[in-house]
Amino acid sequence: MGLTASVCDRLAAIGYDQLGEAARTAARRLVADGLAIAVAGTTESAIALLSAHEREQGSAPVCTALGQGFRLGPVAAARLNGAAMHVLDYEPMWSPATHALSTTLPAILALAEIRAVTGPEVLTALVKGIEIQGWLREASGQYEARNHAFHPPGVVGPIGAAVAAGHLLALDPTQMAYAIGIAASRAGSLLANAGTMTKSTHCGNACAAGLDAALLAARGFTADPTIFESPRGFGAAFSPGSFRPELLEQIGPPFRIVAPGYALKMFPSQFGTHFGITAALELRGRIGDPARIRNVTLTAPEMPYVNRPAPETGLSGKFSLQYTVAAALLDGAVTMRTFTDARAQAPDVRAMLAKVTVRTDMEIPARFERMHVRLEAELVDGTRVATRCDGPRGHWSAVPVPDADHRRKLEECLATRMDAAEAGQLLDQAAAIETLDAAGVRALIAAAGCFGSAGE
Repeated sequence: MGLTASVCDRLAAIGYDQLGEAARTAARRLVADGLAIAVAGTTESAIALLSAHEREQGSAPVCTALGQGFRLGPVAAARLNGAAMHVLDYEPMWSPATHALSTTLPAILALAEIRAVTGPEVLTALVKGIEIQGWLREASGQYEARNHAFHPPGVVGPIGAAVAAGHLLALDPTQMAYAIGIAASRAGSLLANAGTMTKSTHCGNACAAGLDAALLAARGFTADPTIFESPRGFGAAFSPGSFRPELLEQIGPPFRIVAPGYALKMFPSQFGTHFGITAALELRGRIGDPARIRNVTLTAPEMPYVNRPAPETGLSGKFSLQYTVAAALLDGAVTMRTFTDARAQAPDVRAMLAKVTVRTDMEIPARFERMHVRLEAELVDGTRVATRCDGPRGHWSAVPVPDADHRRKLEECLATRMDAAEAGQLLDQAAAIETLDAAGVRALIAAAGCFGSAGE
């Protein structure tokens, strides 16, 4: 049996009963996180533009556009909701780095609105879609951000969405191999677009491509059923010389969603910036008045796409070590409001940015689970204050995020489109998703659609 066939057999053997409580708990948390950040993401101008574009194209209005009070066809909804779920850069981070939630969950939600999908099946599909992405990233051998040209979710995301959707469509292993093969031919996205509107579409397009691939495979559409091991296939194209296909044979319990698990994001910015933010917030607590700061030096691994000394927009600021450190020192907090264009152009921010220097240390690994940063501030009186961050809160090696703090994050996200009572009810429903039948799942999605407040 070939590798792709073996992978599909392993995936077919995974059902709800095989998940275990740890995987189910992790998946429940992800569903709530994904819904909330997607709702908040709809306040971004990128999503407004994408929404207008998708509505203009026209499609059967059967699937909810989260947070926006209208409906689209399944593939269009997956694309728009995937972009909305990613645009804030607020979704959990994975190891090796990728965005496995926004590339998977919207495909599941779309199918749940046109087929009978129960809560347990939502969780099972999510675990499976994340599982294949995690092992593909591990097998790629491409771990350090400094070596990336492709943006990982655009590469592995289509396959994750195809696997998740394929589960809900009850594809057999042969059909699943075709779905994966179709999705693999649609993979790819470029890190040059980090810090632009286009980055959010990497996840949206990946999710839509995978869903479409599974729907086509269900109709009998074919592809190379040996896409993983083919000399002109997935590994050869995206990981030439480093692909380790044998790692895909490890798909299954305890599942990537548990080991190594994911890092919850508590700041809406690129994950590498969270190290500098955490260090800056500590220094802010020790320094007090940021006017006392003469200059600041952040020592970090080589991460070119977040070394942006003077970002001009809030969106670009999400991908700037300098901006996020400056904002944390000035405001004592980093929130969604940190990344508005008005805040990015504020005089105090521009002045603090001029004081922040990033120094690259090539000895520091550029893997999120192994990296660290050092931050030193020189004060106007000559005093030097320094700290080090080995991992922000929610990081694999750091203090976990308590449920109450995570819920606060989600409430703040949902508050962008609904009142506190509506938000609380939605989060309670999401927490109880395993008890929901197909009608209950559709009701949960409709609640996140904000039809009453956003207008249809």
